[in-house]
Amino acid sequence: MTYETILVEQRDAVTLITLNRPQALNALNSQVLVELSAAFAAFDADPSRHCAVVTGSEKAFAAGADIKEMADKPASDFFLEDFFSGWQSKVVATRKPWIAAVAGFALGGGCELAMMADFIIAADTAKFGQPEIKLGVAPGMGGSQRLTRAVGKAKAMEMCLTGRMMDAQEAERAGLVARIVPAADLIDDALKTAATIASMPPMAAMVNKEMVNIAFETGLAQGLLTERRLFQILTATEDKKEGMAAFVEKRPGVWKGR
Repeated sequence: MTYETILVEQRDAVTLITLNRPQALNALNSQVLVELSAAFAAFDADPSRHCAVVTGSEKAFAAGADIKEMADKPASDFFLEDFFSGWQSKVVATRKPWIAAVAGFALGGGCELAMMADFIIAADTAKFGQPEIKLGVAPGMGGSQRLTRAVGKAKAMEMCLTGRMMDAQEAERAGLVARIVPAADLIDDALKTAATIASMPPMAAMVNKEMVNIAFETGLAQGLLTERRLFQILTATEDKKEGMAAFVEKRPGVWKGR
């Protein structure tokens, strides 16, 4: 597929996806969703790809959803199209690990896209926010839900009601981002982290991702049961046998993804 709004590069087992609408500060529109969906589908389907990084520009990861696309759209169309649902079914549903590498503005839909990632690495220039209230609306791509789970009710409520931005340092203290790096090092650091993940047994990486996500979807007792069952399933894999043999023999594991 030929992309117009994103750039896709393969770095060994890591896929680097760059939002590429500089004239609109990488605002997210329907075309971006179509192309990101295709890129993630290709990433998920290719057994040689094990981790992805999504990033934007130095100025903006993504400054929000494309307001021009929504300004004159009838409310009935939003409902009938189940507007924004594709982000959940086609991006969040990606089974393999992926990282958001955020520099500059990640506002509205941009903040929501970053929070869809398995974790965020932020440049020291990053700014996060859900300013939809200033447009007379509210988050629609998960902002009120994922932000609250990440930073707690008080801070999420304040941000959604005031529309204020959170800088990288506050985001790290609040638990929104995994860590902060200098802006000049962001892509290299994210790719290095992705390469580490990509070097792990592929099925184990997918299961670890699923386990952590389940912690946000269910109660503790069910989560612990699911964790045990997934662990038990992994013990039947060839990679478990190889990993434990490699540990005993003090050598690197050679993974088959089976």
